[in-house]
Amino acid sequence: MQKELKTASELAVNAGRLLLKHHEPKPKVEWKGKGDPVTKADRLASRFLIRGLRRRFPNDAIVSEEEPEDPGRCQKTRVWLIDPMDGTSEFIEHRGEFAVMIGLALDGAPVLGVVYHPVTEKLYCAAYGTGAILKEYGIVTSLRVSRETDPQRMTIALSRSHHSPAIDAACRRLHIARSIRSGSIGLKVGMICEGHAHLYLDMSGRTSLWDTCAPAALLHEAGGRMTDLKGMQLRYDSPELRNLNGIIASNGTIHDRIVEVVNHV
Repeated sequence: MQKELKTASELAVNAGRLLLKHHEPKPKVEWKGKGDPVTKADRLASRFLIRGLRRRFPNDAIVSEEEPEDPGRCQKTRVWLIDPMDGTSEFIEHRGEFAVMIGLALDGAPVLGVVYHPVTEKLYCAAYGTGAILKEYGIVTSLRVSRETDPQRMTIALSRSHHSPAIDAACRRLHIARSIRSGSIGLKVGMICEGHAHLYLDMSGRTSLWDTCAPAALLHEAGGRMTDLKGMQLRYDSPELRNLNGIIASNGTIHDRIVEVVNHV
């Protein structure tokens, strides 16, 4: 996986530079659906990433948020799932909490993940069996989730743009009072991998495979867990692109307890 990880890392960094180049004060916004904006920067980064991956791995399937679905992806062993800009709303609002995400699934399981935060130049990388690392300002740090087991000492990573009363209720039942907010799912999972947060929940069923493939690979290699709300592993060879059963990402120590609570909120 070293060739794949090197390629994905280089592409993510260059796509991030492309996003910053087009980070205009008032970018033109189009709407793919309610609450689902897209900008010129999203599309340019998507084309750049697809072109780079196809050149190096011509036999692999590629799925991008900003492109039509590859109808043959479910028949391919290797599938790249990319979100050229995770956190478009934050990009539009100039909050800076957006990231480039590139994931690779092998036989439906996430085996490689790269999340790049252009604003801080933080690069999260992981490949199956090799651990997760953070590259920042030329320094490489191994990532490992916190082993905190007391919910009252835990911090939940929350969405910047979407408030969820159901998540508030789950936090009350778990006795979790601390929170930290960010836009990008990848950056929220990065906080868990760094030990700054301990869990993230999505109970909307609105996220998609490109939102979770790279973060799932990162979190697994950092010692955490990502499942749906039923505690089942997320699959990346399903015809359904959305994570209809939601997401739980955690440091793993109370993951089963989280599953229990969210199913009784």
